[in-house]
Amino acid sequence: MEELNSLLKEIIGDDFIDAVISNRSDKNNKKSKVLLRNIELKGKRYVQITEYVANKVIHKNLSYEDTVQYMKETLEKEFKQCEVHHTEKNINILISKKGKVTIKTKLQTNCKNVDLSHNKTKNYLIPDGEPVDFLIELGVMNQDGYIIKAKYDKFRQINRFLEYINDIVDKLPSKRQISIIDFGCGSSYLTFAMYYFLRELKGLDVNITRLDLKEDLIVKCNKLACKLSYDNLKFENGDIADYTGCDSVDMVVTLHACDVATDYALAKAIQWNARVILSVPCCQHEVNRQIQNDLLQPVLKYGILKERMSALITDGIRAELLEKCGYDTQILEFIDMEHTPKNILIRAVRKHISLDNKQSNGDVFRLMEELHLNPKLKKLLDM
Repeated sequence: MEELNSLLKEIIGDDFIDAVISNRSDKNNKKSKVLLRNIELKGKRYVQITEYVANKVIHKNLSYEDTVQYMKETLEKEFKQCEVHHTEKNINILISKKGKVTIKTKLQTNCKNVDLSHNKTKNYLIPDGEPVDFLIELGVMNQDGYIIKAKYDKFRQINRFLEYINDIVDKLPSKRQISIIDFGCGSSYLTFAMYYFLRELKGLDVNITRLDLKEDLIVKCNKLACKLSYDNLKFENGDIADYTGCDSVDMVVTLHACDVATDYALAKAIQWNARVILSVPCCQHEVNRQIQNDLLQPVLKYGILKERMSALITDGIRAELLEKCGYDTQILEFIDMEHTPKNILIRAVRKHISLDNKQSNGDVFRLMEELHLNPKLKKLLDM
């Protein structure tokens, strides 16, 4: 391994570009691979280490000297192969079962440059490496602007949500204040993210009201909004079903509202003639209780399949009913299936037609009849 150590000391420097460590030597090793890349942070050079461990991605930045030690130990104990890209050559390192090191070097005919940019793999709307006040306060980011390892999935979820908002931001008013109602459930990461993105990054005049039933959460979030000087972000106590705090709204957001609470929020949005609706449903029990069909019975007799089919059918019906009420509707993947099966986001944008001109054919009603369904949203819309 002395030859390996000498080689690593030689190549890990300013002319090092990147490397991939792969091919596990230890079956108990939970890492699938490791990526390394030369970066510059605040005028100093580091190697960014990205470890893929089960369903998680772990990042850390090491000095050149620490990178040499890290690579040496990783290749000795965990992996059998490393492909290194250098400005002037490519190097392939192979480790046999007995620990024999084989090094193959291929000179570059055209010298490459080192890309020192941070976050090369993903251009997030809120980047990693730049301090953001609400993310620091919520414990997602440290004071230097880097994401806490345990919160990286939450960071990705926040940015995915903001991407879906960014796609439709031109559908919102630009010459007056934008009114947004957020029928929330649970933590308020995405509410703060939405306010920060629209007001601080997009420069829009927004007023967001977050509605929740948890009094302690409301008090806590109002205090944080005040601390951050998010003056047009308010948290109020209330129920989706009987909320009467406004007459018209530009955008309605409902995140993880359980069962028919989503339907009440969608019905409210339609009644308010909302321009945009973003809904992440949760715990769709109603259709599960109602669904009956002799042809599907061989599948429906399995509880887990019945539950998943019911959830998909519920959201499919919701999307079709939104279409009938004059909305262009999409069903999108909110977060990766590896994190949760409840990963659907319904995004609806109002068309430039009267909502009295209800579109679509009767296919969705035939579906409901065949499956003996009478879902809450259909009843709320009196269809």
